[in-house]
Amino acid sequence: MKEYWDAYDENFNIIEGVRLVRGEPVPDGVFHIVGETAVRHKDGTYLIMQRDLHKHLGGKWELTAGGSAMQGETPLGCAKRELLEETGISSEKFTEIKTVFHKEHHSIYGIYLCETDCDKDIVKLQKGETIAFRWLTGKELRSMNCDDMASDRTMELFSEGLI
Repeated sequence: MKEYWDAYDENFNIIEGVRLVRGEPVPDGVFHIVGETAVRHKDGTYLIMQRDLHKHLGGKWELTAGGSAMQGETPLGCAKRELLEETGISSEKFTEIKTVFHKEHHSIYGIYLCETDCDKDIVKLQKGETIAFRWLTGKELRSMNCDDMASDRTMELFSEGLI
């Protein structure tokens, strides 16, 4: 089954009449939306998830749950859906913290912070996506080896004081 995405220009405007298909080349100057969410528990710890070993960057840790927005889906709607799919966490306490354009990947990342008071043991691993999770303090997260992290954006969010 094909997955369809809306096409956006670099000013974050939908390009009418253009539909992107996952796995097919995205034209230059065209972008798709990715929603990502970092999760902070009310006790101040952050959820990190370990990528499935068969995925790109397998075995590395991620601060965010996320993925591509489906056609017609907003960045926030995508972030909420991906968080639920990848962790089992549902919340309405989302704050947009950053938008990142990644021209090489033809992506516009909407990055959110979700604050939750959920039971920490409810986290569910998504088969084929994640194999482990941990809750870490900000200090513990900042002390992790960058080579263990799937993305430099994690440390950038801390260094910029966004989370």
